[in-house]
Amino acid sequence: MSHCLLGLTEWRLAEAGPDAVRRTAESGADGLQLDFGGPGRGEWLDAPGRVQAVRAAAGASGVRLFAVAGNHLNDLGLTTAEARPFIERLLDSAHALEVPLVFLPSFRRSAIDGPAAFALTAQVLAWAAAEAEARGLQLASENVLAPHFACELAERVDSPVFRLVLDTFNPLRAGLRPEALVAEAGHLLADQVHLKDGPPDVGDMPALGEGAGRLEDTLEALREHAVPVRALVLENDYRDGDPRRLAADLAWARRRARGFTPPVAAGHPRVRGGSSGPRPVPPM
Repeated sequence: MSHCLLGLTEWRLAEAGPDAVRRTAESGADGLQLDFGGPGRGEWLDAPGRVQAVRAAAGASGVRLFAVAGNHLNDLGLTTAEARPFIERLLDSAHALEVPLVFLPSFRRSAIDGPAAFALTAQVLAWAAAEAEARGLQLASENVLAPHFACELAERVDSPVFRLVLDTFNPLRAGLRPEALVAEAGHLLADQVHLKDGPPDVGDMPALGEGAGRLEDTLEALREHAVPVRALVLENDYRDGDPRRLAADLAWARRRARGFTPPVAAGHPRVRGGSSGPRPVPPM
């Protein structure tokens, strides 16, 4: 592979499962990030026959399966007792699908909103990263921590397979600058980047590059700091099924993708933090 790929997210399409794979192929995108599902989020990915159906659709259409997300954790809570069995199921399904990456979001019930949540989140992620490594997977956290706290989280997890997911709009909603995260934590970023613009960040969203998300600034920061990007993954909301919006955003992203070079080879370089000592965790 010698060029940056384009991807879609299952949870932002009208279709799900094998139908989402086929929709991805029809759109001209290269790959798809899947969601594990859950109450209000669609069928469980590990429901009988579903992994096999998704793999068959991907094989027939040539769509790459980029990652599996555990979005149900936003409802469940990453640090609850119920989270670990859920994460194990998620990792097993990702392994069966032969995707390279699993990511765990930290929003709503999984939000990192103080020192206790920060410490517990780091503990769960360290355990999950070890489980992911045993299955040959990378594990990433998607959160809205300030850059120095994001680096501290990686130091505490202390795993060669741990990464951070960069979303181009979520940090702005939290009063942060995505390009600052790139500058300080670029070496920790997953090589799949979420492209999203807004506001709003659901429903009738602006086309990529036409909102307040300053996408060009973030993409320029990725280039400036030579962050390897394997895939730009569209996360605008396409659940209305309008193919014109999706086609326009894919065309926008395709033009920008030409400026990126993916990693030379897949690997798990050891994560190293840049600070000389531990930093304080976020205040309550």
